[in-house]
Amino acid sequence: MGRKQVMEAFSGLLMGMFVAILASTVVANALPKIVSELGGSQSSYTWVVTTELLAMTATVPLWGKLADLYNKKLLVQLSLALFVVGSLVAGFSGNIEVLIASRIAQGIGAGGLTALAPIILALIVSPRELGKYSGIFGAIFAVGTVAGPLIGGVMVDTSWLGWRWCFFLGVPLALAAILLLQRTLNLPTVRKEVKIDYLGAALIMSGVSVLLVWTSLAGNQFDWWSGWTVAMVGGGLAILAAAVYVESKAPEPIVPLSLFRNRTVTLTTLASFLVGMAMFAGTVFLSQYFQLSLGKTPTEAGLMSLPMIFGLLISSTVSGQLISRTGVWRQYVLGGGVLMVAGLLLLGTIGAGTSVLLLSVYMFVLGAGIGMLMQNLVLVAQNDVPAHELGTATSTLSFFRSLGGSIGVSALGAVLANRVTTLTAEGLGPMAAGAGAGEGGGHGAVPDLSTLPEPIANVIREAYGSATSEIFLIGAPIAVLAVLVTVFIKQIPLKTQSGAERLAAEDAVAH
Repeated sequence: MGRKQVMEAFSGLLMGMFVAILASTVVANALPKIVSELGGSQSSYTWVVTTELLAMTATVPLWGKLADLYNKKLLVQLSLALFVVGSLVAGFSGNIEVLIASRIAQGIGAGGLTALAPIILALIVSPRELGKYSGIFGAIFAVGTVAGPLIGGVMVDTSWLGWRWCFFLGVPLALAAILLLQRTLNLPTVRKEVKIDYLGAALIMSGVSVLLVWTSLAGNQFDWWSGWTVAMVGGGLAILAAAVYVESKAPEPIVPLSLFRNRTVTLTTLASFLVGMAMFAGTVFLSQYFQLSLGKTPTEAGLMSLPMIFGLLISSTVSGQLISRTGVWRQYVLGGGVLMVAGLLLLGTIGAGTSVLLLSVYMFVLGAGIGMLMQNLVLVAQNDVPAHELGTATSTLSFFRSLGGSIGVSALGAVLANRVTTLTAEGLGPMAAGAGAGEGGGHGAVPDLSTLPEPIANVIREAYGSATSEIFLIGAPIAVLAVLVTVFIKQIPLKTQSGAERLAAEDAVAH
């Protein structure tokens, strides 16, 4: 593929990636309005988010394996089509049950896009050139993650749009991506006699789904330490143990266990898991902090996230360009990890009275760290695996990053809710029970402070400010672990052949 054709195909992949990420984040500020209008319950609030996240995370390994076996162009178009169908059904939903079901289709499509976009990119450009493209990819991922709540807030606050446009918004972009990829993406046709490991795929998706449902419901529907926890964690781990056994015997496993004999893949996978925990925990709860502790509207809360977006954009793009120019990635990955730790520690000092200027600086530092670290971990892994395992290796990293994020959000959300309740009780004494302070925490409805007496509202604002800072302080040591893991990744020179060229060379040697 020529440079112009690569750039056009890359644009299509960027659009697909953006709508996939947007689907997960755009409902953040719109959920209270959506659930209220559709007559949903407290549990519905959780499931609108959880079903999409479950479907996306659980299907990423399967999409990655399919990419190693079948036509990647057809697969990415299929995932975009699934996303469009899910988005349209969600936008026209008349009740909460239909909305939740439509989020499953959205999640499966988003899982395909999350897995396939970096795989296809690695096929059409060399690892040496991949840095600058991955930098833009990382920036788009970051923008979708942080800008989603802003866009959702604007939709809800704009009378002639409304929450349904949170779902309609991605449809034209997804359709444009399908057409652009059809015209510009030319990949070698894969013709293999293959046997899909359906049992392994079912076991992986089932085991992961059980654990993700547990992290979503624990601390909300039942206690973290309870019979339900024992049953769900034990059951999920037992299913995954069975999956490991089946995968070890399958001729075409969904996740080849031999992949983890590669030190680089093992370390980047572990680092991605830890980065996912710290990153999502660091961004998800900021919107709630802005609204409850600082008294901002949904739109204002979204705008206050812009410094983090700028940090992500600048660091991801610049580090990608420098990596492509020099062929050296180590200092940027380590530097990104250090900045991420620093940003989390700085945000661990915030409270109800923190100035917007200081918040902006702290968020910029965190964004810069995430931008330098997250996508470059994928580049490092792709550079050190055989071309025929590019799909599996890439989707494995994406899967563990999403899994880490899911666990981080659920666990730290429960911590936040518990700390808000405790701090409010300390501030109000016997009146705390009537203040509704324990709501939210990333899992429930946000308390309406405008309906409360000012002394009580002030105590709740202080409680949310202090509790949110504690969440960042918990995230910081997780990020430190990610940095320590990256220290042990060996610096391997970036290859100058594209994935397609490497695949052709491997096939020639094999025959």
